[in-house]
Amino acid sequence: DMERFGVASASGIGGLPNIEKNSVVCATRGPRRISPFFIPSSLVNMLGGFISIYQGLKGPNLSSVTACAAGTHAIGEAAKSIMVGTADKMLVVGAESAICEVGIGGFAAMKALSTRNDDPQTASRPFDTDRDGFVMGEGAAALVLESYDDAVARGARIYGELIGFGESGDANHITTPTMDGPLRAMKGAYKMAGEPKVDYVNAHGTSTPINDKNETAALKELFGGKDNCPPVSSIKGQLGHCLGAAGAIEAVVCLMAMRDGVLPPTINYTTPDENCDLDYVPNISRKADINITMSNSFGFGGTNGVVIFKKI
Repeated sequence: DMERFGVASASGIGGLPNIEKNSVVCATRGPRRISPFFIPSSLVNMLGGFISIYQGLKGPNLSSVTACAAGTHAIGEAAKSIMVGTADKMLVVGAESAICEVGIGGFAAMKALSTRNDDPQTASRPFDTDRDGFVMGEGAAALVLESYDDAVARGARIYGELIGFGESGDANHITTPTMDGPLRAMKGAYKMAGEPKVDYVNAHGTSTPINDKNETAALKELFGGKDNCPPVSSIKGQLGHCLGAAGAIEAVVCLMAMRDGVLPPTINYTTPDENCDLDYVPNISRKADINITMSNSFGFGGTNGVVIFKKI
């Protein structure tokens, strides 16, 4: 029943390159030369709109626009739609394509980006003492959420069960993260999941000085100290920071980690930071028995989301 099949899309910035392009057209050729597709193609929720149209999905059409936590929030909102009965299935899609002059220039002006321009391969170095900012990435990921019974009935390959979702707001600063906000989101997801033994944490791990330190401290608080923390890694050294798509992409990474029994590494980790003292799976992946994974996403505006998956 396509009326019971919805979509939850996520993007942090949406059609930024299109906004840049049409702003130039407006400035150089006048407003009458702006494309009639400018507004529709710039709307962040048009991601879900196009998917709904192309796939014929007539259920809830939701859009999370919560900066770098958008992909994770979309997963949580999709699950809520199923839990409250407004949908039987939800397609979650996170996508971002914001690498353009305005995008790079804007983040650079905020001093959020790494300045290792002469060595881009090692510029993103989460939890390393020499980290100095993130590297922008682009990408997308999609997941289908449905009840276990529905998945079995249609013979679907089940990659995992969503057992926990937490969300919170920092109420602190437009860009500077806190430890308390992310910790409350982690606690919410952890409590919903039944406080299980977590085997792997996909960290937000942006390679920024403040985030990585705060996230480490929050994880130690959540699990009761350094010695009780599971392996933690950030894949942003490999993929860059995909902004609003990151949560969806990293949820897929968690599911693949459980499927394959592999801990993805934190690459470019060469010089430990005394404030970041966990097992970050440095540089080389490891085989492991992974049954429960947690994925963290935190965004500008002090918005936080955490999901926990269980292997089926």
